[in-house]
Amino acid sequence: MTRPLEVRLDPVDNHRLARLCGALDANLRQIESALDVSIARRGARFSIRGEPRQAARAQAALEHFYQKASDELTLDDLQLGLTELAQGTGTGAAPTDQPQLLTRRPDLHGRTPHQVEYLESILAHDITIGIGPAGTGKTYLAVACAVDALERDRVKRIVLVRPAVEAGERLGFLPGDLAQKVDPYLRPLYDALYDLMGFDKTGKLLERGTIELAPLAYMRGRTLNHAFIILDEAQNTTPEQMKMFLTRIGFGAKAVVTGDITQIDLARGQKSGLIEARRVLSDVRGIAFTEFSAVDVVRHPLVARIIDAYEKQASEPPEP
Repeated sequence: MTRPLEVRLDPVDNHRLARLCGALDANLRQIESALDVSIARRGARFSIRGEPRQAARAQAALEHFYQKASDELTLDDLQLGLTELAQGTGTGAAPTDQPQLLTRRPDLHGRTPHQVEYLESILAHDITIGIGPAGTGKTYLAVACAVDALERDRVKRIVLVRPAVEAGERLGFLPGDLAQKVDPYLRPLYDALYDLMGFDKTGKLLERGTIELAPLAYMRGRTLNHAFIILDEAQNTTPEQMKMFLTRIGFGAKAVVTGDITQIDLARGQKSGLIEARRVLSDVRGIAFTEFSAVDVVRHPLVARIIDAYEKQASEPPEP
């Protein structure tokens, strides 16, 4: 059996140790789950068991979070730092060679190589398509780039679009005005805006029409100039809808399309516009594609394992 890695944190500070470990050692359990190790503690001494490379990352995590524990450690601090460690990219502030976005989140940066590639693609291309599972930051980072473009006066407005698949073409039968009809489908986009701009500022920009949220069905016939347009949940578009959306782009506009091709809610036999776009547009100059996977998940460590398990099951032959 591999000998455990012994770690001592100096100088000993009981307040930092308490914040590092969390209530009932909850933070240590997060580190164990994220890095697939086991950790035993006695005072400021820690014993780490696991594959040597992972044990070394767990040591780095303990030392890093111990230094940060002069203040309270939030769950976000812990899980974002662990994501970077799992990627082997270290922890801390945004590297100076990464894009610096103007949002109310100064610590916002790509946490994985694919996230960094995605941000760079959005900034460098007029159309970027991000494909991957939930939790990889596709939508959040796209909204962050839109906010940055608005703050730098590179665009005049932000347009956030989603297909309202569950309502089909029957939005007119739902109660309320347009905003109330589509609000449940657009809620994740509101959440990202509130986090990146603040509740008050987002509300004012929505009132002025500087930020617009709309169902995909209401995009037909429009040409959007000097706008940053995001189509979210694009796996639930038809090929015709995807073509319609991509041809709405006008002068000075930038578009980002995001989706997860493992979560298609279209009717059986209906082609996904996102899958079709990946096939048809892969060689079109000026369009960038970023493919995310479970290793890019920046959520609870179990989310990546859940995605891995489902991907493994999907790749296995069906039982007779």
